[in-house]
Amino acid sequence: MSVIVITGGSRGIGASTAEHCAQRGMGVILTFNTNAEAASALVERIQAAGGKAVALQLNVADVSQFGRFHAAVQKNLQAVWGVETLAGLVNNAGHGLFNPLESVTEVQFDDLSSVHLKGPFFLTQILLPLMGEGASIVNLTSATTRVATSGVAPYAAFKGGLEVLTRYMAKEFANRGIRVNSVSPGAIRTELGGGLNDELEVLLSSQTALGRVGEPQDVARVIAMLLSEDGGWINAQSIEVAGGYFI
Repeated sequence: MSVIVITGGSRGIGASTAEHCAQRGMGVILTFNTNAEAASALVERIQAAGGKAVALQLNVADVSQFGRFHAAVQKNLQAVWGVETLAGLVNNAGHGLFNPLESVTEVQFDDLSSVHLKGPFFLTQILLPLMGEGASIVNLTSATTRVATSGVAPYAAFKGGLEVLTRYMAKEFANRGIRVNSVSPGAIRTELGGGLNDELEVLLSSQTALGRVGEPQDVARVIAMLLSEDGGWINAQSIEVAGGYFI
């Protein structure tokens, strides 16, 4: 049984990824920060469909929690699935901020850094001993690293850092056959950054070649592929999943 960890797995892209991976026969350990009810409901849906999942609380911005989380993952691997190692990790958890450069506070800057760069760095580090040979890691970045969008500079900067980190992880983990890729969503219909209003959706759709904003499952299918044997020869890549955004 292949078991994966998905951070921020209770909603949006993370939740859709959890369901798609479970449909492929993977066991899922998903994390939530505050919304235990949504996480529990997702676990129930996965189990009702014949899959197996566990929800664990984790704030990816708080590195001090990672030791406890490592122990919980290890315990559940053995107790629920009877295995010793992870087959995959999806660094997905995050939040957005719309704020011009001149008004970004140090607290906001540090919070975005902790969630989108520091957190994935040290969570990957602490879970690495649990990763099996040939495992797959997927880091969620953003099309804002390619297309400059006013008001999201810190968010985009840290996502850009995570994109660079992805290549370094792929280089350094290669001796264990661990593949590392990043997935870069474009405009997606999620709650990130407060979601999309009608006016913004029309604008973003007009800037996308396929003429619409994306849905969480558009991205989830790609992540699930990268975690599976179908993505077995894809490594150190940044894959934009955006329907042709600003081409």
